[in-house]
Amino acid sequence: MNESRKCPLTSANGAPIAEDQNSITAGERGPLTFDNWRVFEKLAHFNRERIPERVVHARGTGAYGTFTLSRDMADYTLASFLQGKGKQTEVFVRFSTVGGGQDSSDYARDPRGFAIKFYTGEGNFDVVGNNTPVFFLRDPVKFPDFVHSQKKNPATNLPNPAAMYEFWAHSPQSLHQMTILMSDRGIPASYRHMHGFSSHTLSFWNAQGERYWVKWHFKTNQGIRNLTDEEAAKMPSFGAQQDLVEAINQKDYPGWTVKVQIMTEEQARSCEINPFDLTKVWPHADFPLIEIGQLELNRNVRNYFAETEQATFSPGNFVPGISASPDKMLQARILAYPDAHRYRVGANASQLPVNSPRCPFHHYQRDGAMAGMPPAFGTDNNQGDGVNFYPNDRIGDGAPAPVPEVTESPMPILGEAWIKAYDTQHEDNFTQAGALYQLMSEDQKNQLAQNIAGGLIHASASVQQRLLAQFGEADPDYAARVQQAMAAMA
Repeated sequence: MNESRKCPLTSANGAPIAEDQNSITAGERGPLTFDNWRVFEKLAHFNRERIPERVVHARGTGAYGTFTLSRDMADYTLASFLQGKGKQTEVFVRFSTVGGGQDSSDYARDPRGFAIKFYTGEGNFDVVGNNTPVFFLRDPVKFPDFVHSQKKNPATNLPNPAAMYEFWAHSPQSLHQMTILMSDRGIPASYRHMHGFSSHTLSFWNAQGERYWVKWHFKTNQGIRNLTDEEAAKMPSFGAQQDLVEAINQKDYPGWTVKVQIMTEEQARSCEINPFDLTKVWPHADFPLIEIGQLELNRNVRNYFAETEQATFSPGNFVPGISASPDKMLQARILAYPDAHRYRVGANASQLPVNSPRCPFHHYQRDGAMAGMPPAFGTDNNQGDGVNFYPNDRIGDGAPAPVPEVTESPMPILGEAWIKAYDTQHEDNFTQAGALYQLMSEDQKNQLAQNIAGGLIHASASVQQRLLAQFGEADPDYAARVQQAMAAMA
Protein backbone atom coordinates (compact mmCIF):
# COMPACT_ATOMS: atom_id res chain seq x y z
CA MET A 1 0.00 0.00 0.00
CA ASN A 2 1.22 3.50 -0.83
CA GLU A 3 2.55 5.09 2.40
CA SER A 4 0.82 8.40 1.62
CA ARG A 5 -2.56 6.64 1.67
CA LYS A 6 -2.24 5.76 5.36
CA CYS A 7 -2.91 9.34 6.36
CA PRO A 8 -3.58 11.43 3.25
CA LEU A 9 -3.33 15.20 3.45
CA THR A 10 -6.72 16.61 2.51
CA SER A 11 -8.45 19.90 1.99
CA ALA A 12 -11.12 21.10 4.42
CA ASN A 13 -13.77 19.26 2.42
CA GLY A 14 -11.81 16.01 2.72
CA ALA A 15 -10.35 15.77 -0.78
CA PRO A 16 -6.76 14.45 -1.05
CA ILE A 17 -4.11 17.09 -1.74
CA ALA A 18 -1.54 16.22 -4.42
CA GLU A 19 0.73 19.26 -3.98
CA ASP A 20 1.05 21.55 -0.94
CA GLN A 21 4.37 23.34 -1.43
CA ASN A 22 3.92 25.17 -4.71
CA SER A 23 1.19 27.46 -5.98
CA ILE A 24 -0.21 27.26 -9.52
CA THR A 25 1.23 30.02 -11.68
CA ALA A 26 1.06 31.20 -15.29
CA GLY A 27 4.52 30.00 -16.22
CA GLU A 28 7.48 29.36 -13.90
CA ARG A 29 7.94 33.07 -13.15
CA GLY A 30 4.39 34.19 -13.82
CA PRO A 31 1.60 35.35 -11.49
CA LEU A 32 -0.83 33.12 -9.61
CA THR A 33 -3.97 32.05 -11.39
CA PHE A 34 -7.43 32.39 -9.91
CA ASP A 35 -7.93 28.63 -9.68
CA ASN A 36 -5.48 28.33 -6.76
CA TRP A 37 -8.28 27.08 -4.51
CA ARG A 38 -5.83 25.33 -2.18
CA VAL A 39 -3.79 28.49 -1.62
CA PHE A 40 -6.96 30.52 -1.12
CA GLU A 41 -8.32 27.99 1.40
CA LYS A 42 -5.09 27.98 3.41
CA LEU A 43 -4.76 31.78 3.46
CA ALA A 44 -8.44 32.40 4.21
CA HIS A 45 -8.33 30.01 7.16
CA PHE A 46 -5.07 31.51 8.36
CA ASN A 47 -6.69 34.97 8.40
CA ARG A 48 -9.33 33.59 10.77
CA GLU A 49 -7.20 31.41 13.04
CA ARG A 50 -7.61 33.72 16.00
CA ILE A 51 -10.87 34.47 17.69
CA PRO A 52 -11.01 37.76 19.64
CA GLU A 53 -9.12 37.43 22.89
CA ARG A 54 -11.01 37.94 26.11
CA VAL A 55 -11.24 41.58 27.20
CA VAL A 56 -10.30 40.39 30.69
CA HIS A 57 -8.68 37.07 31.67
CA ALA A 58 -7.12 36.83 28.20
CA ARG A 59 -3.92 35.06 29.27
CA GLY A 60 -4.91 31.69 30.69
CA THR A 61 -3.78 28.15 31.43
CA GLY A 62 -6.08 25.15 31.81
CA ALA A 63 -6.06 21.54 32.93
CA TYR A 64 -8.45 18.70 33.71
CA GLY A 65 -8.87 16.91 37.00
CA THR A 66 -11.29 15.56 39.55
CA PHE A 67 -13.32 16.79 42.50
CA THR A 68 -13.79 14.17 45.20
CA LEU A 69 -16.53 14.77 47.78
CA SER A 70 -15.54 14.10 51.38
CA ARG A 71 -18.72 15.33 53.10
CA ASP A 72 -22.28 14.65 52.01
CA MET A 73 -24.09 17.97 51.55
CA ALA A 74 -27.64 16.64 51.07
CA ASP A 75 -28.83 18.63 54.09
CA TYR A 76 -28.00 21.82 52.20
CA THR A 77 -28.41 21.12 48.48
CA LEU A 78 -30.11 18.97 45.85
CA ALA A 79 -26.93 19.05 43.73
CA SER A 80 -26.21 15.41 42.90
CA PHE A 81 -22.43 15.83 42.73
CA LEU A 82 -22.48 17.05 46.35
CA GLN A 83 -24.28 13.95 47.61
CA GLY A 84 -22.62 10.68 48.50
CA LYS A 85 -19.26 10.79 50.26
CA GLY A 86 -16.49 9.75 47.89
CA LYS A 87 -18.31 10.76 44.71
CA GLN A 88 -15.96 11.99 41.97
CA THR A 89 -16.73 14.64 39.35
CA GLU A 90 -14.54 15.54 36.39
CA VAL A 91 -13.49 19.20 36.25
CA PHE A 92 -11.73 21.63 33.94
CA VAL A 93 -9.92 24.52 35.61
CA ARG A 94 -8.66 27.65 33.89
CA PHE A 95 -6.27 30.03 35.65
CA SER A 96 -5.55 33.47 34.25
CA THR A 97 -4.28 36.94 34.82
CA VAL A 98 -6.98 39.59 34.53
CA GLY A 99 -5.93 42.90 33.03
CA GLY A 100 -3.33 42.04 30.40
CA GLY A 101 -3.72 40.55 26.94
CA GLN A 102 -2.31 37.33 25.54
CA ASP A 103 1.04 39.09 25.20
CA SER A 104 1.28 39.97 28.90
CA SER A 105 3.24 38.22 31.63
CA ASP A 106 2.16 35.47 33.97
CA TYR A 107 3.83 37.51 36.69
CA ALA A 108 1.98 40.79 36.47
CA ARG A 109 0.77 42.33 39.72
CA ASP A 110 -2.82 41.44 39.03
CA PRO A 111 -5.59 39.24 40.47
CA ARG A 112 -5.66 35.71 39.13
CA GLY A 113 -8.77 34.14 37.66
CA PHE A 114 -9.67 30.75 39.13
CA ALA A 115 -12.52 29.24 37.09
CA ILE A 116 -13.77 25.68 37.61
CA LYS A 117 -16.17 23.71 35.43
CA PHE A 118 -17.73 20.73 37.21
CA TYR A 119 -19.03 18.22 34.64
CA THR A 120 -21.85 16.90 36.83
CA GLY A 121 -24.48 14.30 36.01
CA GLU A 122 -27.10 17.05 35.85
CA GLY A 123 -25.20 19.53 33.69
CA ASN A 124 -22.18 21.78 34.06
CA PHE A 125 -21.74 23.89 37.19
CA ASP A 126 -19.20 26.70 36.92
CA VAL A 127 -17.47 28.52 39.77
CA VAL A 128 -16.01 31.62 38.12
CA GLY A 129 -13.86 33.25 40.78
CA ASN A 130 -10.46 34.69 41.58
CA ASN A 131 -7.53 34.04 43.89
CA THR A 132 -8.94 36.70 46.24
CA PRO A 133 -12.08 36.47 48.38
CA VAL A 134 -13.23 39.99 47.41
CA PHE A 135 -13.24 42.24 44.35
CA PHE A 136 -12.77 45.94 43.59
CA LEU A 137 -16.47 46.68 43.08
CA ARG A 138 -19.90 45.98 44.47
CA ASP A 139 -21.88 47.57 41.63
CA PRO A 140 -21.50 46.27 38.04
CA VAL A 141 -22.18 49.61 36.39
CA LYS A 142 -18.64 50.58 37.41
CA PHE A 143 -16.97 47.52 35.87
CA PRO A 144 -16.24 48.78 32.33
CA ASP A 145 -14.77 51.98 33.76
CA PHE A 146 -12.64 50.02 36.20
CA VAL A 147 -11.24 47.77 33.46
CA HIS A 148 -10.56 50.77 31.21
CA SER A 149 -8.54 52.34 34.03
CA GLN A 150 -6.42 49.18 34.34
CA LYS A 151 -5.65 48.87 30.62
CA LYS A 152 -2.90 50.62 28.67
CA ASN A 153 -3.10 54.29 27.77
CA PRO A 154 -5.42 54.51 24.73
CA ALA A 155 -3.06 56.92 22.93
CA THR A 156 0.39 55.52 23.73
CA ASN A 157 -0.55 51.87 24.38
CA LEU A 158 1.77 52.00 27.40
CA PRO A 159 1.01 51.05 31.02
CA ASN A 160 -0.77 53.85 32.86
CA PRO A 161 -0.54 53.52 36.67
CA ALA A 162 -1.86 57.06 37.18
CA ALA A 163 -5.20 56.03 35.66
CA MET A 164 -5.47 53.02 37.97
CA TYR A 165 -5.01 55.15 41.07
CA GLU A 166 -7.30 57.85 39.74
CA PHE A 167 -10.13 55.34 39.47
CA TRP A 168 -9.44 53.91 42.93
CA ALA A 169 -9.32 57.39 44.44
CA HIS A 170 -12.88 57.94 43.24
CA SER A 171 -14.05 54.45 44.30
CA PRO A 172 -13.36 53.81 47.99
CA GLN A 173 -15.14 50.46 47.69
CA SER A 174 -11.97 49.24 45.91
CA LEU A 175 -9.71 49.74 48.94
CA HIS A 176 -10.01 46.21 50.36
CA GLN A 177 -9.08 44.49 47.09
CA MET A 178 -6.43 47.09 46.28
CA THR A 179 -4.78 46.36 49.63
CA ILE A 180 -4.61 42.67 48.73
CA LEU A 181 -3.33 43.37 45.22
CA MET A 182 -0.54 45.66 46.42
CA SER A 183 0.46 43.36 49.28
CA ASP A 184 2.98 40.53 49.09
CA ARG A 185 0.17 38.31 47.71
CA GLY A 186 -0.19 40.45 44.58
CA ILE A 187 2.07 38.21 42.47
CA PRO A 188 1.60 34.44 43.03
CA ALA A 189 4.71 32.39 42.34
CA SER A 190 2.61 29.88 40.39
CA TYR A 191 -0.98 28.86 39.85
CA ARG A 192 -0.34 25.87 42.10
CA HIS A 193 0.66 28.07 45.03
CA MET A 194 -2.44 30.21 45.45
CA HIS A 195 -5.94 29.86 46.86
CA GLY A 196 -9.15 30.17 44.84
CA PHE A 197 -12.50 31.63 45.84
CA SER A 198 -15.98 31.90 44.39
CA SER A 199 -15.73 35.45 45.77
CA HIS A 200 -19.44 35.85 45.04
CA THR A 201 -22.12 34.63 47.39
CA LEU A 202 -24.04 31.76 45.75
CA SER A 203 -26.87 29.74 47.22
CA PHE A 204 -27.75 26.14 48.00
CA TRP A 205 -31.33 24.84 48.25
CA ASN A 206 -32.37 21.43 49.47
CA ALA A 207 -35.23 18.97 49.04
CA GLN A 208 -37.22 20.72 51.77
CA GLY A 209 -37.06 24.02 49.90
CA GLU A 210 -34.66 25.58 52.43
CA ARG A 211 -32.16 28.08 51.02
CA TYR A 212 -28.66 28.72 52.33
CA TRP A 213 -26.16 31.35 51.21
CA VAL A 214 -22.70 29.96 50.43
CA LYS A 215 -19.15 31.01 49.57
CA TRP A 216 -16.66 28.55 48.04
CA HIS A 217 -12.99 28.39 49.06
CA PHE A 218 -10.22 26.35 47.38
CA LYS A 219 -7.19 26.18 49.66
CA THR A 220 -3.94 25.18 47.97
CA ASN A 221 -2.34 22.01 49.32
CA GLN A 222 1.03 23.19 48.02
CA GLY A 223 1.17 26.20 50.35
CA ILE A 224 1.13 29.89 49.46
CA ARG A 225 4.15 31.24 47.57
CA ASN A 226 4.49 34.75 46.18
CA LEU A 227 7.05 36.90 44.39
CA THR A 228 8.28 40.44 44.90
CA ASP A 229 8.35 42.85 41.97
CA GLU A 230 12.10 42.27 41.68
CA GLU A 231 11.72 38.48 41.63
CA ALA A 232 8.85 38.63 39.14
CA ALA A 233 10.91 40.75 36.74
CA LYS A 234 13.41 37.88 36.41
CA MET A 235 10.79 35.28 35.51
CA PRO A 236 9.87 34.26 31.95
CA SER A 237 6.52 35.66 30.87
CA PHE A 238 5.15 32.12 30.39
CA GLY A 239 6.53 30.75 33.68
CA ALA A 240 3.26 30.03 35.48
CA GLN A 241 1.87 28.15 32.50
CA GLN A 242 5.08 26.14 32.16
CA ASP A 243 5.07 25.34 35.87
CA LEU A 244 1.56 23.88 35.77
CA VAL A 245 2.10 21.89 32.58
CA GLU A 246 5.38 20.40 33.80
CA ALA A 247 4.06 19.55 37.26
CA ILE A 248 1.17 17.57 35.76
CA ASN A 249 3.43 15.88 33.18
CA GLN A 250 5.70 14.80 36.04
CA LYS A 251 2.66 13.46 37.94
CA ASP A 252 3.18 16.02 40.69
CA TYR A 253 -0.53 16.68 40.63
CA PRO A 254 -1.54 19.94 42.34
CA GLY A 255 -4.46 19.85 44.74
CA TRP A 256 -6.76 22.14 46.67
CA THR A 257 -8.88 21.44 49.74
CA VAL A 258 -12.43 22.55 48.98
CA LYS A 259 -14.33 24.33 51.72
CA VAL A 260 -17.53 26.35 51.99
CA GLN A 261 -18.95 28.97 54.29
CA ILE A 262 -22.69 28.66 54.85
CA MET A 263 -25.14 31.29 56.12
CA THR A 264 -28.85 30.82 56.78
CA GLU A 265 -31.42 33.29 55.50
CA GLU A 266 -32.11 34.38 59.07
CA GLN A 267 -28.41 35.01 59.73
CA ALA A 268 -28.22 37.07 56.52
CA ARG A 269 -31.05 39.31 57.71
CA SER A 270 -29.26 40.10 60.97
CA CYS A 271 -25.67 40.15 59.64
CA GLU A 272 -23.71 43.34 60.42
CA ILE A 273 -22.27 43.40 56.88
CA ASN A 274 -24.11 42.99 53.62
CA PRO A 275 -23.45 39.30 52.85
CA PHE A 276 -23.96 39.99 49.14
CA ASP A 277 -21.33 42.74 48.94
CA LEU A 278 -18.43 41.49 46.81
CA THR A 279 -16.00 43.88 48.54
CA LYS A 280 -16.54 42.13 51.90
CA VAL A 281 -15.51 38.81 53.43
CA TRP A 282 -17.64 36.82 55.84
CA PRO A 283 -15.92 36.60 59.25
CA HIS A 284 -14.67 33.05 59.74
CA ALA A 285 -15.43 33.21 63.45
CA ASP A 286 -19.12 33.63 62.65
CA PHE A 287 -19.22 31.46 59.51
CA PRO A 288 -16.49 28.81 59.83
CA LEU A 289 -15.03 26.97 56.85
CA ILE A 290 -16.54 23.53 56.28
CA GLU A 291 -14.34 21.06 54.40
CA ILE A 292 -16.27 19.21 51.69
CA GLY A 293 -13.70 17.68 49.35
CA GLN A 294 -10.51 17.67 47.33
CA LEU A 295 -9.78 19.16 43.91
CA GLU A 296 -6.89 17.63 41.93
CA LEU A 297 -5.54 18.51 38.49
CA ASN A 298 -4.07 15.51 36.73
CA ARG A 299 -4.38 15.89 32.95
CA ASN A 300 -3.08 18.57 30.62
CA VAL A 301 -4.98 19.72 27.57
CA ARG A 302 -4.08 18.14 24.24
CA ASN A 303 -4.53 21.37 22.29
CA TYR A 304 -4.33 24.79 23.93
CA PHE A 305 -6.54 26.63 21.46
CA ALA A 306 -9.26 23.99 21.17
CA GLU A 307 -9.57 23.61 24.93
CA THR A 308 -8.09 26.39 27.06
CA GLU A 309 -8.68 29.27 24.65
CA GLN A 310 -12.18 28.18 23.64
CA ALA A 311 -13.26 27.17 27.15
CA THR A 312 -16.24 29.21 28.24
CA PHE A 313 -17.36 29.70 31.83
CA SER A 314 -20.49 31.39 33.12
CA PRO A 315 -21.48 32.26 36.69
CA GLY A 316 -25.00 31.41 35.51
CA ASN A 317 -24.16 27.76 34.77
CA PHE A 318 -26.05 26.30 37.71
CA VAL A 319 -27.40 22.83 38.43
CA PRO A 320 -30.45 21.88 40.52
CA GLY A 321 -29.68 22.73 44.15
CA ILE A 322 -27.30 25.62 43.39
CA SER A 323 -28.28 29.12 42.32
CA ALA A 324 -27.56 32.83 42.52
CA SER A 325 -27.94 35.41 45.27
CA PRO A 326 -28.76 39.14 45.44
CA ASP A 327 -25.06 39.87 44.79
CA LYS A 328 -25.31 42.66 42.18
CA MET A 329 -21.96 41.87 40.57
CA LEU A 330 -22.90 38.19 40.24
CA GLN A 331 -26.22 39.01 38.62
CA ALA A 332 -24.54 41.24 36.03
CA ARG A 333 -21.94 38.58 35.26
CA ILE A 334 -24.76 36.06 34.66
CA LEU A 335 -25.62 38.23 31.64
CA ALA A 336 -22.15 39.44 30.65
CA TYR A 337 -20.18 36.20 30.58
CA PRO A 338 -22.34 34.07 28.25
CA ASP A 339 -22.91 37.17 26.12
CA ALA A 340 -19.12 37.52 25.73
CA HIS A 341 -18.83 33.86 24.75
CA ARG A 342 -21.54 34.12 22.10
CA TYR A 343 -19.69 37.08 20.60
CA ARG A 344 -16.17 35.69 20.96
CA VAL A 345 -16.61 31.97 20.22
CA GLY A 346 -20.11 31.65 18.79
CA ALA A 347 -23.72 30.88 19.60
CA ASN A 348 -22.94 27.15 19.82
CA ALA A 349 -19.82 27.39 21.96
CA SER A 350 -21.39 24.93 24.40
CA GLN A 351 -21.12 22.20 21.76
CA LEU A 352 -17.32 22.32 21.85
CA PRO A 353 -15.97 19.28 23.73
CA VAL A 354 -14.36 21.33 26.52
CA ASN A 355 -17.69 23.07 27.19
CA SER A 356 -20.14 20.28 26.45
CA PRO A 357 -21.99 18.64 29.34
CA ARG A 358 -20.92 15.08 30.10
CA CYS A 359 -24.54 14.05 30.59
CA PRO A 360 -27.49 13.79 28.18
CA PHE A 361 -28.92 17.22 27.35
CA HIS A 362 -31.93 18.29 25.30
CA HIS A 363 -33.24 21.71 24.34
CA TYR A 364 -34.93 23.63 21.54
CA GLN A 365 -32.02 25.85 20.51
CA ARG A 366 -31.16 25.65 16.82
CA ASP A 367 -28.93 27.09 14.13
CA GLY A 368 -26.23 29.76 14.46
CA ALA A 369 -22.52 29.41 13.67
CA MET A 370 -21.19 25.85 14.04
CA ALA A 371 -24.70 24.40 14.45
CA GLY A 372 -24.79 20.64 14.19
CA MET A 373 -21.21 20.15 15.33
CA PRO A 374 -21.00 16.89 17.32
CA PRO A 375 -20.78 17.67 21.04
CA ALA A 376 -18.42 15.79 23.33
CA PHE A 377 -20.84 12.94 23.91
CA GLY A 378 -23.15 11.77 21.14
CA THR A 379 -24.01 13.31 17.80
CA ASP A 380 -26.13 16.37 17.23
CA ASN A 381 -26.67 17.29 13.55
CA ASN A 382 -28.54 20.41 14.69
CA GLN A 383 -31.13 18.08 16.29
CA GLY A 384 -32.26 16.77 12.93
CA ASP A 385 -35.97 17.01 12.16
CA GLY A 386 -36.99 16.97 15.82
CA VAL A 387 -39.60 19.45 16.96
CA ASN A 388 -37.97 22.85 17.54
CA PHE A 389 -40.60 24.61 19.62
CA TYR A 390 -42.33 24.26 22.97
CA PRO A 391 -45.03 23.52 24.01
CA ASN A 392 -45.84 20.74 21.57
CA ASP A 393 -47.78 17.45 21.28
CA ARG A 394 -44.70 15.22 21.26
CA ILE A 395 -43.62 15.36 24.91
CA GLY A 396 -44.57 11.73 25.49
CA ASP A 397 -42.57 10.68 22.42
CA GLY A 398 -39.26 11.98 23.68
CA ALA A 399 -39.42 15.73 23.05
CA PRO A 400 -37.74 17.78 25.84
CA ALA A 401 -40.04 18.80 28.69
CA PRO A 402 -39.55 20.78 31.93
CA VAL A 403 -38.81 18.90 35.18
CA PRO A 404 -40.97 20.41 37.95
CA GLU A 405 -39.12 18.39 40.61
CA VAL A 406 -36.11 20.74 40.33
CA THR A 407 -38.10 23.95 40.82
CA GLU A 408 -35.93 26.41 42.72
CA SER A 409 -37.00 27.69 46.11
CA PRO A 410 -38.25 31.30 46.08
CA MET A 411 -35.51 33.85 46.73
CA PRO A 412 -36.34 36.45 49.41
CA ILE A 413 -36.02 40.17 48.82
CA LEU A 414 -36.37 43.12 51.15
CA GLY A 415 -39.96 43.95 52.02
CA GLU A 416 -41.29 47.22 50.58
CA ALA A 417 -38.20 47.44 48.34
CA TRP A 418 -38.22 50.53 46.13
CA ILE A 419 -36.71 50.27 42.66
CA LYS A 420 -34.09 52.96 42.02
CA ALA A 421 -30.32 53.45 41.77
CA TYR A 422 -28.84 53.19 45.27
CA ASP A 423 -25.57 54.96 46.09
CA THR A 424 -23.49 52.62 48.27
CA GLN A 425 -20.40 54.83 48.63
CA HIS A 426 -21.45 55.65 52.19
CA GLU A 427 -21.08 52.00 53.26
CA ASP A 428 -18.09 50.93 55.34
CA ASN A 429 -15.26 50.60 52.82
CA PHE A 430 -12.43 50.74 55.33
CA THR A 431 -12.86 48.42 58.34
CA GLN A 432 -12.01 45.15 56.57
CA ALA A 433 -9.11 46.74 54.68
CA GLY A 434 -7.80 48.05 58.00
CA ALA A 435 -8.22 44.66 59.67
CA LEU A 436 -6.25 43.05 56.85
CA TYR A 437 -3.50 45.65 57.20
CA GLN A 438 -3.28 45.05 60.96
CA LEU A 439 -2.74 41.31 60.36
CA MET A 440 0.36 41.99 58.27
CA SER A 441 3.92 41.71 59.54
CA GLU A 442 6.23 44.74 59.48
CA ASP A 443 7.84 43.45 56.30
CA GLN A 444 4.45 42.93 54.63
CA LYS A 445 3.33 46.45 55.60
CA ASN A 446 6.50 47.92 54.14
CA GLN A 447 6.10 45.91 50.90
CA LEU A 448 2.50 47.14 50.63
CA ALA A 449 3.52 50.77 51.10
CA GLN A 450 6.37 50.47 48.58
CA ASN A 451 4.18 48.80 45.96
CA ILE A 452 1.48 51.45 46.26
CA ALA A 453 3.92 54.34 46.31
CA GLY A 454 5.62 53.13 43.13
CA GLY A 455 2.44 53.76 41.15
CA LEU A 456 0.81 56.51 43.20
CA ILE A 457 3.73 58.91 42.66
CA HIS A 458 2.63 59.11 39.00
CA ALA A 459 -0.86 60.31 39.95
CA SER A 460 -1.99 63.90 40.47
CA ALA A 461 -1.79 65.60 43.87
CA SER A 462 -5.58 65.41 44.15
CA VAL A 463 -5.59 61.65 43.59
CA GLN A 464 -2.76 61.20 46.09
CA GLN A 465 -4.64 63.16 48.73
CA ARG A 466 -7.85 61.22 48.19
CA LEU A 467 -6.13 57.86 48.53
CA LEU A 468 -4.02 58.85 51.52
CA ALA A 469 -7.24 59.86 53.24
CA GLN A 470 -8.72 56.43 52.47
CA PHE A 471 -5.63 54.65 53.77
CA GLY A 472 -5.90 56.74 56.93
CA GLU A 473 -9.54 55.71 57.39
CA ALA A 474 -8.42 52.08 57.27
CA ASP A 475 -5.47 52.62 59.64
CA PRO A 476 -3.45 55.80 60.29
CA ASP A 477 -0.21 53.85 60.01
CA TYR A 478 -1.26 52.64 56.56
CA ALA A 479 -1.39 56.23 55.28
CA ALA A 480 1.79 57.23 57.08
CA ARG A 481 3.83 54.41 55.54
CA VAL A 482 2.61 55.11 52.01
CA GLN A 483 3.31 58.81 52.41
CA GLN A 484 6.78 58.08 53.74
CA ALA A 485 7.50 55.69 50.85
CA MET A 486 6.36 58.29 48.33
CA ALA A 487 8.58 60.93 49.90
CA ALA A 488 11.58 58.63 49.61
CA MET A 489 10.90 58.17 45.89
CA ALA A 490 10.48 61.89 45.15
